[in-house]
Amino acid sequence: MTTPAILPSRNPDHGFFGTLTTCPERDRRSVEVWVLAATLIAKAIRATTEEEMIGIRDFLDSRMGRHFADDVVGNMVGCKIDSETAIKSAIRRWQDWRISRQTERDEGIPEGLPYLTGWVQHFAVAASMAESD
Repeated sequence: MTTPAILPSRNPDHGFFGTLTTCPERDRRSVEVWVLAATLIAKAIRATTEEEMIGIRDFLDSRMGRHFADDVVGNMVGCKIDSETAIKSAIRRWQDWRISRQTERDEGIPEGLPYLTGWVQHFAVAASMAESD
């Protein structure tokens, strides 16, 4: 399986990138943490298309990406672990959670999907719809 290229952040002051940039516990440059997170998310959700990579970028750039980054930072600070281990732990947690009925009503993401997969797919679909307008 070949994963398409990792896309750079379009929101470096906020979202995942901005949150990680302000974290004193990170063991890599922000760009490296971004690439690592996008790569690990792509692997976890089995992303194989450019559209899915756009969904990953847009997810990480969003408010939800900031929440994901808060989870990663909490892992690094609270557990004293490196960036890669912290990201993998956050991915496992987000994949264990499920999209709720309320989120399905509010956002249109199918209930029961793994949380991370659902949000990435949501952003991929939103980007695809915006592109076709």
